[in-house]
Amino acid sequence: MNQALINVIGAGLAGSEAAWQIARRGVRVRLHEMRPVRMTEAHQTGMFGELVCSNSLRNDSMETAVGVLKEEMRRLGSLIIATADSVRVPAGSALAVDREEFARILTETLAAHPLVEIVRAEATAMPAEPTIVATGPLTSPAFGAALNQIVGERNLYFYDAIAPIVAAASIDMNVAFMASRWGKGGEDYINCPLDEARYTAFVAALMAAEKVAAHSFEKQIYFEGCMPIEEIARRGPMTLAFGPMRPVGLAHPRTGERPFAVVQLRQDDGAGRLFNMVGFQTKMTYPEQRRVLRMIPGLERAEFVRLGSLHRNTFIDAPRLLRPTLQFRGRDDLFLAGQMIGVEGYVESAAAGMLAAINAARMVTGAELVVPPPETALGSLVAYVTDAGRRDFQPMNANYGLMPDLKSRARGREKKIEMGARAIAAFDHWIVRNGLDTSASANAAAAVDAPA
Repeated sequence: MNQALINVIGAGLAGSEAAWQIARRGVRVRLHEMRPVRMTEAHQTGMFGELVCSNSLRNDSMETAVGVLKEEMRRLGSLIIATADSVRVPAGSALAVDREEFARILTETLAAHPLVEIVRAEATAMPAEPTIVATGPLTSPAFGAALNQIVGERNLYFYDAIAPIVAAASIDMNVAFMASRWGKGGEDYINCPLDEARYTAFVAALMAAEKVAAHSFEKQIYFEGCMPIEEIARRGPMTLAFGPMRPVGLAHPRTGERPFAVVQLRQDDGAGRLFNMVGFQTKMTYPEQRRVLRMIPGLERAEFVRLGSLHRNTFIDAPRLLRPTLQFRGRDDLFLAGQMIGVEGYVESAAAGMLAAINAARMVTGAELVVPPPETALGSLVAYVTDAGRRDFQPMNANYGLMPDLKSRARGREKKIEMGARAIAAFDHWIVRNGLDTSASANAAAAVDAPA
């Protein structure tokens, strides 16, 4: 065991992954998590890796960049992905999880590791030892002030909105039906169909509903992938019908007809008792949410286990502040990871925590720091967020558009498959070239499967 110690601030997805990756490399970790001593505006428990928005880690197909990113993480023994795989729930081609079991297993696995010391207290100052900051978009004001002393006052921010969760038993299945778009993945989604009149009335009510007001000093900047439905509707009366309510690939099993619009709900727990309203992030007030959302056919008597909410997400100007190793440019032993560096999404945040941890562990053991090649999903994402020449920086998901183009003339699905294969080949070569542990995947899976 190496006698060095690395602090990890925050036990969300990035911090949990970082702590695991450091500890399994034989380096001691001090994992700081302020919950439940001090809660955030969005979290409800003190468990590690609590998912406060959707329960989906998005598409698991190798035809998508985020699917490739998951596979890259599996090859480096990701605890986040191994845990998600162990508690997945039906969601078509997506990797969705039972959120409570997911957080419970993460918490118990890290608590049981002999090299992980857990500190349940709010961090209010930057540690002097090697540190990974993974406090996420809801960083506490006290630690935010400590971080600002190092990175400067120039922080960017955007708003993130949480979608409601509905009790399955309260959905009228005489109206709604089970199906996935184009029949992919089985009948995994509950679909609430709307005709044109119902859709028009719903959009009108949505636009007229009372919204939660932002503070006067906060300019509202939304990330496109998590935009509130009312902001989408503001762009035009048919925008929702071509967005989260698009009916393409769905036909009502009793009539064979395609609805004018549809609201999809995705299973949110292992028992199938809870369903998340897909793409229905909202900033409507709670009373208005109950009124407007119950206008949707099949949800007239919906029991909302969780209503939507809005909170501010902060992120740093990563291109100006970070190296591709995820080190802070002004301090070699300080790393930043997770959503606060401008990667958007659960998987992307955890992947950043993984890379920061690998490099922090290599630094304290005297090894050369590493950066994944740009042909990989992780490497292309890191290259984007740390590109010093970038201006007007905004958060980014993993996507094929970040990767170098192919030399072949492949198009469409064929191009995606070829880019995914190239990414995995480049990632495997990177692992071997840098002596990264190829037995990591089995170790992560064994830790998740081990009895508590």
